[in-house]
Amino acid sequence: MPTVLITGANRGLGLEFALQYASDGWRVHACCRSPSAASDLAELAGGAKGQVVVHRLDPCDYSAVDALADELSSEPIDVLVNNAGSYTKGGFEAARFDQAFGNSDFEDWENVFRINVFAPMKMAEAFVDHLASAEQGKLVTISSNMGSIGLNDSGGSYAYRSSKAAVNCLMRSLSLDLADKGIMVALLHPGWVRTDMGGPDADITPEVSVSGMRRVIESLRPEQSGCFKSYQGKSLAW
Repeated sequence: MPTVLITGANRGLGLEFALQYASDGWRVHACCRSPSAASDLAELAGGAKGQVVVHRLDPCDYSAVDALADELSSEPIDVLVNNAGSYTKGGFEAARFDQAFGNSDFEDWENVFRINVFAPMKMAEAFVDHLASAEQGKLVTISSNMGSIGLNDSGGSYAYRSSKAAVNCLMRSLSLDLADKGIMVALLHPGWVRTDMGGPDADITPEVSVSGMRRVIESLRPEQSGCFKSYQGKSLAW
């Protein structure tokens, strides 16, 4: 049975990843900060006969990440999905004001970097052996086309854009550094999705986004490691 570990699995894309992988017979390690408040995730775990295991994890708590890695030390992880992320403390709708030039909230900007950049790096460092010992060994980070410098034609959203550009650079480097361990790395743009972050007017549902991203993950091969692709499988400009 293949195994996936997902951060931010209590709602949105993370929950949909857990639902779809569990439905396809994967063992799912679903991580979130407050399992007691994640009713949908608890329901999934309750009906999955031990196939879905929920873990309390804030990926910005590095000692907690290490503790979970130790707890799962004997378990190979085929796919690790760095899904937990932040746009800004005010969310998507507030970003045009909260991240506007001249109105920078640098404390929040630092928090966005902790969640979107430092946490994925910590997860990679803590779970590298789990990935290396697995049959697939795929390190996946949910990025955004807003992290693309080449595609930026509207400006703004400084904290979010810079964090996603940074994690793109980071994961691209990891794809080179971890190649000799047989670990493949992918950065995925999920599209504009109707989640708490994307808002109700977004283009696509979580089901469509995650189905597409899973196809990209499934098709990932060593020669493609370090790629930056959309949920439709299209290569994106850095």
